[in-house]
Amino acid sequence: MHIRFRNIAGIAIVAGIACSSEKPTEPVVSSKPTTMTVLGRGDFKPVRTTGEIFVRGTTGYTTTWGNATAVASAFYIWDVSADVPRLVDSVKVDNATTLGDIAVSDDGSLLVVATERTPGALVIYSLADPRKPVQVARFSNSDTFFGVHTSEIGRVNGKLYAFLGIDPGSTPARLVTVDLSNPASPQQVYVKEIGAPYVHDTFVRDGLLYLALWNDGVAIWDIGGGGKGGTPAAPIELGRVKTVNGEVHNIWWLKDPVTNITKYAFIGEEGPGSIGVSSVGDIHVVDVSTVSAPKEISFYTVAGAGTHNFSVDEANGILYAAYYNGGVRALDVRGDLGTCTDAQKSTPANSTVPLCDLQKMGRELGIGLLDRGNPVYIWGVQYLGGAVYASDMVNGIWKLKAVARL
Repeated sequence: MHIRFRNIAGIAIVAGIACSSEKPTEPVVSSKPTTMTVLGRGDFKPVRTTGEIFVRGTTGYTTTWGNATAVASAFYIWDVSADVPRLVDSVKVDNATTLGDIAVSDDGSLLVVATERTPGALVIYSLADPRKPVQVARFSNSDTFFGVHTSEIGRVNGKLYAFLGIDPGSTPARLVTVDLSNPASPQQVYVKEIGAPYVHDTFVRDGLLYLALWNDGVAIWDIGGGGKGGTPAAPIELGRVKTVNGEVHNIWWLKDPVTNITKYAFIGEEGPGSIGVSSVGDIHVVDVSTVSAPKEISFYTVAGAGTHNFSVDEANGILYAAYYNGGVRALDVRGDLGTCTDAQKSTPANSTVPLCDLQKMGRELGIGLLDRGNPVYIWGVQYLGGAVYASDMVNGIWKLKAVARL
């Protein structure tokens, strides 16, 4: 999430996500998707706004957003073994007003948290006890000063790295890559000014790094698996594409273990919004089979709502999208996403070129959390073990039953 400020007569006006008493915008709901079953909601007593979520095993972690400067930020630890998530502990994070990404390493040994605003940092914790994170390092330097907005982690040739999206300030946004092979002494191996005006999320897999560059589109880099000799310390760009409307926020490159299709990347677009009220932004599907010439082929749109983060159940070919005031959306992403009839096409906003419309193609499988009788504002989702966990900026944390394929 990015926040854009204007200053009028000395008063900061939030032009992006901001609290508002405006009447919530009602998303358009298709009659075909099933209503996702809600298993339970965590009892979120702390007075903080929920941010990102990460779940591993029976433990969940959520960050907090927009904390007062007079108090420490905090992230929360949840027992998610039962239907109703239970808050078990919290960890204070000093010198931060917002905590962005939170993620656990693939071996479960480390947890990392991104901090904003100044001085931005990556805080690294040992998870020897998953319910009792212990800080082992805080990585911060002049390149991260204006705020670490995102901190994705991934392994390249066996070594763990963090890929940090740094906020613009008096200098442009930048990507910082950090070697985490010695967690107590993280080492920066690469920095590059990039993005317009942000470099937001990243997605790393099989030695390829996908970069969400906002209005500069999506870039694909070889960092060890693209066959061009790139490394995390010396990446080589392979291709780039600008999706309709820009504002590229997040990415998921799909590897379907059933069909072996690896040609689709899902791109989240984030436009302006207001917490609990409204949001804007489509899901764009990009064909990356020719990595040097990626091409947008289809999209998914929800009137009155916009997407934020994704999680994909690749074994079943289902993408779950956090859709802010539009709840949680489950999409069938197995098979051919770029071939459709003329009747299944729509023209995206601000475009003149019709594209395959996933909703018209019958790809919507489920919609969650719009049956609660009160507003939701879903920031993040994670699929794990037959359940979908959702972080809600205004209600805490939800656990839902995953949808079944048709």
